[in-house]
This record gives sequence, C-alpha cells and structure tokens, in this order.
Amino acid sequence: MWVDGFWALVLLGISGVSVSSVNGAPDHHGSMGAALAVSVVLCVVVALRRRMPEKMVLLAAATGVAQLVLDIETTAADFAMLVIVCTVAAIGARWASRFALVGGMCAATLAQIRWPQPDSSALGQVAVAIFQTVPFALAWVLGDSMRTRRAYFAQLEERAARLEKEREAQAKVAVAAERARIARELHDVVAHNVSVMVVQADGAAYVLDAAPDQAKKALETISSTGRQALAEMRRLLGVLRTGEHQEGGEYVPQPDVEQIKELVEQCRSSGLPVDFRIEGTPRPLPSGVELTAYRIVQEALTNTRKHGGPNAGASVRLVYFDDGLGLLIEDDGQGAPHELYEDGGADGQGHGLIGMRERVGMVGGTLDAGPRPGGGFRISALLPLKPAH
Repeated sequence: MWVDGFWALVLLGISGVSVSSVNGAPDHHGSMGAALAVSVVLCVVVALRRRMPEKMVLLAAATGVAQLVLDIETTAADFAMLVIVCTVAAIGARWASRFALVGGMCAATLAQIRWPQPDSSALGQVAVAIFQTVPFALAWVLGDSMRTRRAYFAQLEERAARLEKEREAQAKVAVAAERARIARELHDVVAHNVSVMVVQADGAAYVLDAAPDQAKKALETISSTGRQALAEMRRLLGVLRTGEHQEGGEYVPQPDVEQIKELVEQCRSSGLPVDFRIEGTPRPLPSGVELTAYRIVQEALTNTRKHGGPNAGASVRLVYFDDGLGLLIEDDGQGAPHELYEDGGADGQGHGLIGMRERVGMVGGTLDAGPRPGGGFRISALLPLKPAH
C-alpha cells in the first residue's frame, strides 16, 4: 500500500499541474475545483487498489459517470482507470473483472461522444475512440494473464505439496511393510530353530545318564540346528544391509519348496512324527510363493511342537493344482488355545499365525487356520501359481 500511495501522490501532482495549465482555456470543460476533486478520488483509487479492488473499481466507475454528467473533461488522473482495470483483472473477483472489462471498452467511446474532437470527421472520431479503447483492452489482458499465471503457480505449489505428502505416506507404508517383513523373517527363523533346540536339549537332559548315545545325538542336532539358525540370521542381516539376496559365501539361499522335505526330516529327528506327501506334478514356482509355502509349513510344525503335547503327530500335504499350490498341515495334538488363532495373542503368542496371514495375503492366496473337528489343529492354504521367470 505504501508503494501504491507513493504513485498516487505522483499522479495527483501531475494531475494538479495538468488541471492548472488547462484551466481558463477557451475549450476547457468543468471547473478547476471539480477537476481537482475528481483527481483526488482517482488517486485514492490507485492508493487502495490492492486492499479493496472491487470497491475501487466501483468508485472509479462512479467517478467516470460523474465526469460525464458534470462535464468534467478528462485529466491525467484518469490514468487511474487503466490501473484499476488491470488490478481487478489480476486479483479481483470475477464479476468485478468482467465489469472492469465492459466499462473499459465503453469509456473511450463515451468520452469521445461527450467531448468530441473539434474539426474532426465522423470517421476520425471513430478512429480516435478505437485508439483510446486499445489501452483498456491491453490493461485487462495484462491483468488477466497475471491472474492465470498466479493460479498456475498456485496449482503447481499445491501439486508439489500433495506429491510430497504422498511420498511421505508411501515412505511410511514402505517402512511399515519392511518392518513387518523383518518381523516375519525373524519370527520364522528364531521360533522354529529355537523350539527344535529346546526339545532336543530337554531330551538330552532326560536320557543323559541312561542313554548317552541318544544324548550325544540330541546334542549334535542342537549344534546343527543352531548353525542353521545362525546361517539364516546372517542371510537376513545381509539382506537388510545390502537390500539384495546374496548367493554363496556365508549367506544361504532363501528357503523353497524343495527344502520342505529337509524341514520335515529335521522335525522327525527332533521326535515329532510327520507324514509328508506331495500330490500332483511339481513345477517351478515364483520365489515369493516358494518362501511362503516353506514358512507356512515351518510355522505349523513349530506350533505342533509347542502346543500339540508329548504324543502329537503331524501330516503335511503339498498339492499342485493347475492354478495353485495347496498346503494342508494337520496334527492330532491338543491344539493351540483359542485366543492364539482368533485374536493373535500377546508378544510371542499368535504372531506366527499373523505372519502366515500376511505372507499369504502378499501372494494373493487364502489361509484357514483352526481346530480340527476330531481334535488337533489344521492349517490349510491356497497359493496362486504364476509362471516362474
């Protein structure tokens, strides 16, 4: 407003000089006082044009009408009409912008009709009116282009802010998904191998004096299981550090369907009877389905050891369908408590089933877990097959 006020004072000074110089001329219209009053009002329009553009365009229009009615000929202060037309087109309301355009296009014609040029033909009068209308049209076009550019920049800023929010949201989702993946991997690696080691350690302690050979075999199983757990932990840590699965070296490959047979043999050696069958024609599977199938069987057998009781047995069936891989893991033990497979349980209780559902959901499959009608527990899953690349 200070800048506009400064230019308003400059315009007022120029207008005062202009009014004083033409006052008393034979072809002059209107009194000097009225011309100065009009000049002051138009300079106020310039000073307040940004603060209240709609009101100032109405004030400028009213001043122009007063000039026509009171026969106050145009002065230098009428330049304010060009300024307010440009301002309203740039920052004013749409109705005010249209009003300014219409008023600006009519102003020169009305002025030419009210104060025609002496000794000029009709064609010359029309040419002068058109010539004086061009600045109003240019002023409105300039202001409207400024409005369009501001709207475009505002849209770009809004889009950039929205994209930034979307990136932050995607980053949070990615972090949450990565944390869930790490939690699943850690649970599967630790829970299964540690449960095997605990069972073997208890058995070794029980037969240490009566059957030293069996205790030695149990300790060997504990040692090999511990090494396998360490290898898988190293693989997982290597993935977290590099973001890639490393083959060879001290990192082992991701478990797949072929290794389910080794998993079953490990469970049998730890004292859990497992009946393992494969139906259908085995075929290559996507790596995500391979890992999901292995982890489901691993977690199911781990749960059997935890909750099935001392005399529990289990069965594992892999069925290759035309469009999917079916898994059925059953046991005849005591079964897990109800809250573990319904509510997920507390820390360390039920998280395996939660991880199963997450894994199956990630490959677009279905999972059903619950007690068997005749006792024990059943886990069935269907994983869709896609051509392996």
